[in-house]
This record gives sequence, C-alpha cells and structure tokens, in this order.
Amino acid sequence: MLVSMRDPVSVRYLNVTKTYRQGGRELPILSGVNFEVRPGEFIALMGPSGSGKSTLLNVTAGIDKPTTGQVMVGDRDPASMNEGDLSDWRCQNIGFIFQRYHLVNVLTAGENIEVPLLLLKLPKEERRRRVQTALELVGLPDRAKSYPKQLSGGEEQRVAIARTIVNDPAVILADEPTGDLDTKSAQDILDLLTLLTQNLKKTIIMVTHDANAAKYAHRTMYLHKGVFSEVT
Repeated sequence: MLVSMRDPVSVRYLNVTKTYRQGGRELPILSGVNFEVRPGEFIALMGPSGSGKSTLLNVTAGIDKPTTGQVMVGDRDPASMNEGDLSDWRCQNIGFIFQRYHLVNVLTAGENIEVPLLLLKLPKEERRRRVQTALELVGLPDRAKSYPKQLSGGEEQRVAIARTIVNDPAVILADEPTGDLDTKSAQDILDLLTLLTQNLKKTIIMVTHDANAAKYAHRTMYLHKGVFSEVT
C-alpha cells in the first residue's frame, strides 16, 4: 500500500463571496459560503451550470480571489500570497483533475506525468521513481512509454490523475472528472478517487452533474445561486 508523505488538511470557507462586474453591473456568483471540508474528506459538489461550482474551485486554489471572506487550505490563505509564493504553494499542495485530460500528445504517459516534477529540484532518478509510483497507483504500471493516442479515454484520465498526484498534493480539485467517460471507465475513476481518500487521506472536492458519481463521496453539497446546502 502506498502512503502519502503529507498530513491531511481541511479546507474552510469563511463567509466567502465572489462578485464579477458585467455590463456595468455586479453579478454575484458566491454568496456568503461558510463550510468546512474535513481533512481527508471526499466532497461532491453539485448544482446547475452557472451556480458557482468552478468559481469555488478557483478560489480554493488561489486562481481567483474572493471578493470578501477567506478560504483557508490547512493553515494557508491563498489570497494572501504573492504570485511567486502562490505558484510554489499551488504546485506542491493542489492537484487538479479535469473533464478534458490535457495530456500532451507528443509526450509519453510517463513524460506527461513527469511534467509537474520538472518544476522541482529533483534528481532524474527520483522523478522516474515518483512517475512509476503514480502509474502503479492508478493501475497502469506498464504504460509509461505509451502515447495518449494509444490509450483509451479511461486510461488517459488515469494518466491525468497520476500527473495530479505525482507531487503528493494535500488537496485534489476535480472538475467533472468522469464527464467524458463511459460507465465502466467512470466507475474505475471514482473507485480510484475513493482509494485516494481511504489510503492516502487526500482531501477531494469533486464537481459533478452525475448523482451516481456523487454517491462515492462522503458528503454531497448543492450550490444554487451562490448558496451552499447539504444534500440529505
């Protein structure tokens, strides 16, 4: 069993609001979000398009800043960091999984997974070890030299997840990670996310429109017009 080197962290939203200006008027996206994702918890986030789900992921990662309020990832506030510190912190602490895999077609699976490690001062052998460990975790130990076009959609998403976890991030933000997959591949990815919380204690926030996918999470939250509520 693989073991994370990081302690699990919480994500806390403290009266978070986010407003954009559009056509000379203010457009509220998030409205006073108060919520805590516990360390090592897997949360599913549902809601209609435009309800603020992706915005919530962006403020969590420091890609965007709240208009008011605060997001705390562990003991750090991404909005308080300068760009250099924020980039370093995000690289080491936040992992992203998207509906589109964003793999580089001219790179092998192993090379795609290695890309985040190139930002760190690691020896080549250590990078290779981490890449192989990530491939083993996602169930593709023999596909390091395969190119994306040689992989199925489910395998491509597994490689994308391996790239996400190769830095051992504390928090994983997944935006519709099964949206482009068939039922069997989607189930495999959801089983893998469950493994990441159970065995590696990753804190996961997953945006999904699929009620069946949400069943894999510990809790399901619903976001509507910028307001959070728990699905019971």
